[in-house]
Amino acid sequence: MASSKLVKAILDPKKNWFAALHKKTVSNRLRKYGLRYDDLYDPMESLDIKEALDRLPREIVDARNQRILRAMDLSMKHEYLPEDLQAQQTPFRSYLTDMLNLVEREKAEREALGALPLKQRTLP
Repeated sequence: MASSKLVKAILDPKKNWFAALHKKTVSNRLRKYGLRYDDLYDPMESLDIKEALDRLPREIVDARNQRILRAMDLSMKHEYLPEDLQAQQTPFRSYLTDMLNLVEREKAEREALGALPLKQRTLP
């Protein structure tokens, strides 16, 4: 219990200057490419992430794919977004985290009840 409070205190940007510096650095890097933090989740890494992306509206998933393609294009060209577009970016506005938490809660509930999964999920 005490160790979890310590870890939360260390990782909280409001309490730890180093965590705040790290968050600012990550934010600047994401802004340069026009990404959001949730874009960094890989659906090939976890079935829960894949399920959460499948449940999101098509418009949100399309916007995510466009941001990722634009970031890859900029990276290949060794360029960044123009300064005016970087200022408009919102790297920590979450769109996937709530759905991912819901999927994980449903999975934990099914396991707790001893129920079978709704469908067999496998990575391609």
